[in-house]
Amino acid sequence: MRWYFVAALLTLLTSSQGILTTLSQTNGRYRYDYATIPFLAEIFKLLVSSFLLWKEFQGSYPPRMTTEWKTVRLFPIPSIIYLIHNNVQFATLTFVDPSTYQIMGNLKIVTTGILFRLFLKRKLSNLQWMAIVLLAVGTTTSQVKGCGEATCDSIFSSPIQGYMLGLLSACLSALAGVYTEYLMKKNNDSLYWQNVQLYTFGAIFNMLRLVWDDFRLGFYKGPWWQRLFNGYTLTTWLVVLNLGSSGLLVSWLMKYADNIVKVYSTSMAMLLTMILSIYLFSFQPTIQLFLGIIICMMSVHMYFAPPQILIDMPSSSKTAPDTLKDVVVE
Repeated sequence: MRWYFVAALLTLLTSSQGILTTLSQTNGRYRYDYATIPFLAEIFKLLVSSFLLWKEFQGSYPPRMTTEWKTVRLFPIPSIIYLIHNNVQFATLTFVDPSTYQIMGNLKIVTTGILFRLFLKRKLSNLQWMAIVLLAVGTTTSQVKGCGEATCDSIFSSPIQGYMLGLLSACLSALAGVYTEYLMKKNNDSLYWQNVQLYTFGAIFNMLRLVWDDFRLGFYKGPWWQRLFNGYTLTTWLVVLNLGSSGLLVSWLMKYADNIVKVYSTSMAMLLTMILSIYLFSFQPTIQLFLGIIICMMSVHMYFAPPQILIDMPSSSKTAPDTLKDVVVE
């Protein structure tokens, strides 16, 4: 399977996440416990990965599986990083408004490139670095409101703590992605065996989150397993299916492509979501959106196109005309 096909499919699924989540609301409210969505998505990914691992066992060659504790113990770390990241997100939103937070979130594009270079030792060309920065600029441009609106001034009026937490959130998001790629490429183990380990710990940590919410709220809605499917509709199940399928595609990209491809997919998905919202939710397009799309398209071309296409290289040597002859001067 070609990586660009997987990346395109991830873009489509990611762009529909926000739309499906919005459609799952009833009168502007969630009738279900939103914390159950990631838990069920982890269970879905675990079941699919377990089935595909079982199918590998039925083949002629059994899958490669490393079961040593020193390797298995590394797989809870991404879940721990994401758990910290989620709490930092909530802390950041106490200092900045959602629009500012969304714009600061684009920092993860650049921090992913930096950690990609530092931890995975992957060298990027100058053109690729420029393309990554251009992608961050393009996504930010598409999100900036008109300067006649109040939110335009609020971007630079938040407390310093908000900006520091926003930077930390971007670094944690990038670190989780880069570390996951390191795990997936650390050895030649079966992708599905690695997924089983990742999603087992992911399900455990999401279950602990539900248990913590029960204790924090005093069990006034009952234990989490009794209200697990309360308020679920067909659209809600589509949200779970979408989130789970997106996670499986991300793991494939981590194994056979890299984090930068994932960053481009999710960034393109954000722009696609804005375009679809014009038709679905009467979202008013802005000049910033169109400029952002153009900048992002330029970034994609700069990053993935061969250098010889981007730079018009002059011919290194030219054949002398046949009429010219060497002249020896004595």
